[in-house]
Amino acid sequence: MAIFDELLENNRRYAESFRLGELSRPPAKKLAVVACMDARLTVEALLGLRTGDAHIIRNAGGLITDDALRSLILSTQLLGTRAVVVIQHTDCGMLNFSEDELRQRVQQATGHDASGLRFHVFTDLEQSVAEQVHRIRTHPFLPRDLQARGYIYDVHTGRLREVSL
Repeated sequence: MAIFDELLENNRRYAESFRLGELSRPPAKKLAVVACMDARLTVEALLGLRTGDAHIIRNAGGLITDDALRSLILSTQLLGTRAVVVIQHTDCGMLNFSEDELRQRVQQATGHDASGLRFHVFTDLEQSVAEQVHRIRTHPFLPRDLQARGYIYDVHTGRLREVSL
């Protein structure tokens, strides 16, 4: 319970000096970022973004899943986004397990059949980034002129490296 109390106290202090209520709904830089949920990636800081500059979509692995696509379709078709950045990173947990291992862990922890779960693990970081960008560039509900690039973030140096496609 203490963590929730701490969060509410932090929010109370944040709200005392809140001055962002007039930001527009569309992202100011017409940008969306799809990145891994890893806590070592501070997306706004590593890209020099401010609140309101971009839509930030995060999931395990920084993958263009159906739900990420849903968000990108809304971002592009309704809110004017014209560029997408995909960021995966070194030392990613999605590189360290197989689908079967993860399903077994979940089943053991919960006692429920996990055979239908799919975690979208991958074994090649560069190939995975390239596949995510390709999925964006070829999706029929995303604009043909949508710019998309993929990067690997090095969790030890803080540097981004573009993946050649």
